[in-house]
Amino acid sequence: MSENVLDASQIIANGSATGKEDAIREAAAILKAAGAVTDEYIGYMLKREELTSTYMGNFLAIPHGTNEGKDTILKSALSFVRYAQPLDWDGNEVRFVVGIAGKENGHMEILSKIAIIFSDEDEVQKLLEAHSSEDILALLGEVNEA
Repeated sequence: MSENVLDASQIIANGSATGKEDAIREAAAILKAAGAVTDEYIGYMLKREELTSTYMGNFLAIPHGTNEGKDTILKSALSFVRYAQPLDWDGNEVRFVVGIAGKENGHMEILSKIAIIFSDEDEVQKLLEAHSSEDILALLGEVNEA
């Protein structure tokens, strides 16, 4: 059985960032604290955002590193930050920032699971209304299923 990519300790129900770059740094710090990435990974996440926006729609952005940064990933993991006030993400409103670190291309399956959850407006509403990190984890539990 594989290790979970998301734990309640990797979820912040009330993020503190007020802009895109700070939100990426907040997401990266969670990945670092989880032992998933090295300090250098944040630079690759910021570089990816310069190349192309990671805004996905339905209030969601999924910042992640570039291919050049794959050696800074120690294990696959997610960070999840929800914001009370929408962040401006290249002219789009973002309330959820999901940082991804995918070891050995593990991010593709994780991305797919996140996309399915966020394609359902009812699920997005439940995530907006969730009271705690544990409640959010219960709603996102599918990301940990192999």
